[in-house]
Amino acid sequence: MSFLKFFKKSIDKKSFEQLLADKEKQDSSEQPQSKETIKRSLHENLKKIREAFGNSSDIVTREIRIGRQGEIRVGIIYTDGLINSEANHNFVMESLMFELRRNEVDLKDLAGLTLLNYIKEMVLTVGSIEDVHDFNVITNAVLSGKVVLLFDGYEQGFAVEMKGGKERGVQETTTETTIRGPREGFTENLRVNTSLIRRKIKDHRLWIESKKVGKVTKTEVSIMYIKGIVREEVVQEVRSRIEQIDIDGILESGYIEELIQDDSYTPFPTIYNTERPDIVAGHLLEGRVAILVDGTPFVLTVPSIFVQFLQSPEDYYQRADISSLIRLLRFFGFFTALLAPSLYVAITTFHQEMLPTQLLISLAAQREGVPFPAFIEAFLMEIMFEILREAGLRMPRAIGQAVSIVGTLVVGTAAVDAGIVSASMVIVVAFTAISNFLVSSYDLAITVRMLRFVFMGLAASFGLFGIILGLVALVLHLSSLRSFGVPYLSPMAPFTLADQKDVLIRLPRRLLIFRPRLFSSQQNTKREKSLFQNENQRKKK
Repeated sequence: MSFLKFFKKSIDKKSFEQLLADKEKQDSSEQPQSKETIKRSLHENLKKIREAFGNSSDIVTREIRIGRQGEIRVGIIYTDGLINSEANHNFVMESLMFELRRNEVDLKDLAGLTLLNYIKEMVLTVGSIEDVHDFNVITNAVLSGKVVLLFDGYEQGFAVEMKGGKERGVQETTTETTIRGPREGFTENLRVNTSLIRRKIKDHRLWIESKKVGKVTKTEVSIMYIKGIVREEVVQEVRSRIEQIDIDGILESGYIEELIQDDSYTPFPTIYNTERPDIVAGHLLEGRVAILVDGTPFVLTVPSIFVQFLQSPEDYYQRADISSLIRLLRFFGFFTALLAPSLYVAITTFHQEMLPTQLLISLAAQREGVPFPAFIEAFLMEIMFEILREAGLRMPRAIGQAVSIVGTLVVGTAAVDAGIVSASMVIVVAFTAISNFLVSSYDLAITVRMLRFVFMGLAASFGLFGIILGLVALVLHLSSLRSFGVPYLSPMAPFTLADQKDVLIRLPRRLLIFRPRLFSSQQNTKREKSLFQNENQRKKK
C-alpha cells in the first residue's frame, strides 16, 4: 500500500499544477525584462562586455584607432579559437587601420550613421555584416564565431561573420562501412554538412531553415527539404515540433531525436540517423526532411519506416539482383537474431518431438551434465556475450577487437569444458550474434538485442505458442507506430502495390519510376515523360 501511496502522491494534480507554476515563474525570472542597448561610450561598452563574460581569457577585446589622425576609436571583440584569425587580420583590422588612412575622405566630415554606412559599404571587405544594437545580440554573436565592432560615439555596431578555428575535416565514416559509394562523411561543422549535401543536389528548390535551440547552448538546428517534392504538412510538423523544444542545451542530434519522436514508449527507432551525405541526399529526393544539428556529424531524416532500417545505400549502387539477394539475407539475419535462441529454448524444452531422433539423442548427451535449464543456459550466454561486446566497444581500438574475440573463445570453451553450458548452446548464441551484425542500422540492432530476451522468456514459459503470441503482439505494436504521420510498416501495412518494387527486393532502376506515395505528394515521378517515350522507342527497335 505504501508503494501505491508513493505513486499517488507523485502524480497529485495540485502538486503538478504547483510545479508548473513554479517552473513558469522561474523561466520568467530568467528571461531578460528588456533589451540593454549599446551606449555611446566605447569604454563603458567594453567594460560591460568583459563583466558579462567574467573577464574570460579567451574573449579578446581590443581597442584601435582609425582615420587619418586616429580620431575615432573602435573596439574589436571576438572569441579566440572560434574565428579565423588570419581573415580577421587581413579583412577587418587591416581594412580599418590602413585603408581609411589612404582614403582621401575625412571622417570628420561624416556625421551620424553615415560613417558606419561608409565603413560597412566601402571599407570592410567581408561577406556577411549584421547591425547590432543591444548586448544580448553581441554576446550571441561573439560566442557564434563572429567579430563584433563597436564605435566610440555610436549606439550601433557590426557583427562580422568570421567563423574558423580548428575542426575535424571531411573523412570516411567509422560507424557505417562503405563497400561501394562515396566515402565522405559529415563533420561537426553545420555549414560543411550542408555544403556536402548541396554538392549532390544542385537544385534551387533545396531549402534550409535554421533556428537556435537551447537556452544555454543556443545550438543551431537546420531543417533541409526539397520544395515541391516534400509534403508541406510534414515540413510544418517538423518545424512545429522543433519550435516547441524547451531545454537548456542541445549537445547532439540524439537530444532532438528524443524530443520530437512520435512515441517514446517503443524500443524501435522512428527517426533515422546517418553520417553519410549520400544517404541524406537519397532521402531528400524521396520527399523526406533532414534535420542537421551543429556540433555533431549525425543527421536525422524523417519520416522513417521499418524497412528503411534494413536497407543499405549499397543496395542502390549494386545491380538489382545482387542488391535483392543481400537485402533478403539481411531480413533473414534480422529474424534469426531475434528468434534463434527462443526457438532453441522452446524446442528443447517443450517440443522435442519436432527434432530428428539422432539430433535429439546428441543434444540430450550434450546436456547430460548441464545443471541449468535451457532458458537459464541461454540467458547466461547472451548476457556474457553482451558484456564482451560492450567491453570491446569501450576499450581502445587497438585491443578492443582482440579482447572481444579472445574473450568470447576463452569463455565459451571454458564454459563447455566446465559443464555449465552445452556446446550446442554456444553454437546457437554465436550464430545469433553474427546474424545480429547483418542488421545495417545500429539502432535497430540494439532493439533486436533487447527483444531477444523477451522472446526467450516467452519460449521458456509457453513454448512455440509463446513465440507466436509475442510475434502477434510485436506486429500489432509496429502497426500502431507512426513517424510524422506515416505508418511505420508502410508500404506493407497499409499495403501499397506500387511501392513494393523497393521493399523486400529491389527491381531494376528503370522500373523505379515513382517516389514513395506517402512521402511525396506533388512530384511523384523521378523521370520525365520524354524518358518514358525514349524507353518505349528503344524497346520497339
